[in-house]
Amino acid sequence: MNAIKTLKLACTALILVVVSVNAWPQASDATAGASATQTPSKKTVRKANRALSRKVLTALSKGGVDTVGINVLAKGGAVTLTGSVTDPSEIDKAASIAKGVSGVTSVKNSLTVREGGQ
Repeated sequence: MNAIKTLKLACTALILVVVSVNAWPQASDATAGASATQTPSKKTVRKANRALSRKVLTALSKGGVDTVGINVLAKGGAVTLTGSVTDPSEIDKAASIAKGVSGVTSVKNSLTVREGGQ
């Protein structure tokens, strides 16, 4: 009889150890998952950068800038304007419009004037 009681006690203790060991990593996994959601994934960052580029390009178009030869690259709020425009006044106009778009933190203007035959 004593052997059976000892065996039951040992099994109960083993079950408690197994349950507590399995429960412990789950708590830390939940914490790791919470911190992972605070840091955006590369996919999310790329999606946000593309959305900001489109937003700036749309604002340029609505602002009267011919966007046919303009490329907009956004990276973390920093926007780079490249390409060419037909009118020299559009270079400064494009930069000021881009600076006014929400989400834009800085603008690097690398636009050039396109000659008439190009």
